Amino acid sequence: MDADVIIVGAGPTGLMLACELRSAGVRPLVLERRPQRRDTPKAGGLGGQILELLRYRGLLERFEQACTDPIPAPRFPFGGVHLDFTRLPDPPMHALPLPQQLLERLLDERVEELGAEVRRGHQVAGVSQDDAAVTAEVHGPDGTYRVSARYLVGCDGARSRVRDRAGIGFPGTTYPEVNRLAQVTLPDTVTVLGDGGLDVPGFGTIQAGFTQTERGMFGLGSSSDSRIVSLYTNEDEATEYDDDAPMTVAEFQASIRRLLGADLPVGEAHRLSRFTFQARQAERYRHGRILLAGDAAHLFPATGVAINAGMLDAVNLAWKLAAAVAGGASSGLLDTYHRERHLAGARTLLHTRAQVALRRAHDPAAEALRELFQELLTDEQPLRRMGALLSGADIRYPMPGAAHHPLAGAFAPDLTLHTDQGVTSVAELMRPARPVLLDLADRSDLREAAQGWERRVDVRTAKTGERPADVLLIRPDAHIAWAAAVDEPAGTAAPALRQALSDWFGAPDADDA
Repeated sequence: MDADVIIVGAGPTGLMLACELRSAGVRPLVLERRPQRRDTPKAGGLGGQILELLRYRGLLERFEQACTDPIPAPRFPFGGVHLDFTRLPDPPMHALPLPQQLLERLLDERVEELGAEVRRGHQVAGVSQDDAAVTAEVHGPDGTYRVSARYLVGCDGARSRVRDRAGIGFPGTTYPEVNRLAQVTLPDTVTVLGDGGLDVPGFGTIQAGFTQTERGMFGLGSSSDSRIVSLYTNEDEATEYDDDAPMTVAEFQASIRRLLGADLPVGEAHRLSRFTFQARQAERYRHGRILLAGDAAHLFPATGVAINAGMLDAVNLAWKLAAAVAGGASSGLLDTYHRERHLAGARTLLHTRAQVALRRAHDPAAEALRELFQELLTDEQPLRRMGALLSGADIRYPMPGAAHHPLAGAFAPDLTLHTDQGVTSVAELMRPARPVLLDLADRSDLREAAQGWERRVDVRTAKTGERPADVLLIRPDAHIAWAAAVDEPAGTAAPALRQALSDWFGAPDADDA
């Protein structure tokens, strides 16, 4: 075998997958058709649950330090309205302004540190598989060659060749709207109002936020520098665009002119991007030894979610692939990738399709719907619920078995932990990306029940303030596989723990069981 896992595509999803696999001791090979890293801005940052996961891996501070723009207040567009979390003391959603080309550079550096191989300018033309391996036919700078591995993951975007070659359907909807986003300076001829709005000659006052016109939607957002603004246009067009083709300032100004019926002068462009929207989801994320992640598996009709979802796909998949490569995976472990991440993708499709309904209609009924929706979000409970939905924090993966603790399937809370070695946290324990059996109640009976899995599962004993459970079994992706209720009898807890360990991490070692 040339590698343990072939990853097709060196975008954020593929690079994150390479990092996670290499951390687990797996040999990934990343094949990327572009000869160099992307320099055209696409996505503008990260947000939601992926930020928590990066913090658990000890990478978030590194990413924050790379940001050149200040971290924005927690306000997020949602289908023509805004979710404003600034009045909550603990906002359920945060964002990190990290342009995609910078994100990819940081992930590339991490991949290099971990010793994974990335080949740029190498395009996968075909894939085939049998019971033992996957083979990829690759067109590289020096000609065509073949590579083989135990598994292959298509992280090659919306037009995925891997998905097509695997015969996986990609049903859904393509919307006729074209979206353009720019961060630009404003010349002195444009009057910036005290509330962040603009006075545009020939049109009048444009308030910050979204403005509906007869041709579509115009968006205006401010920054810490009053002369730099974020501008957004959304309009229906029959023209087909290649999202990878750069957008020019002239093209963007023409879109503004069509929407407002007036010219808006702009100066230097710090970011220019164009994108179209589709709502699609692969029928299955796995076909034998071929798997899909990121845009190859799902497309969402809203901004700010695709990269986050793709990187979370990678984290969910990596430890399962690592177990399969090592030979210790339980039967059906890889199938849980489709079950869990397809559910998460469907959840994201739900709220992004709802955003389509909110933003696309322009009649009085639609205005009433947006007004009512915004009014509902003045109450804390629906605002928090929407925040959890938008961030992905509300995902509960389905766990095997009948009876479950309320935390089972959820992202592990970052508890402060007091141990004999000092104070630590769940986030600190998850940095090595290994499973953890966390004993919060000094349950020697349950630690004994876990004998046989010590080589694969780190057993830790600690105390915490208000303990949510006696014992937590946390997977490498920081989701809780099983939990023992407070004071749960050993007669029920011990067999359930052994079953959970077996389900997720294979049979116990024979000499320790």
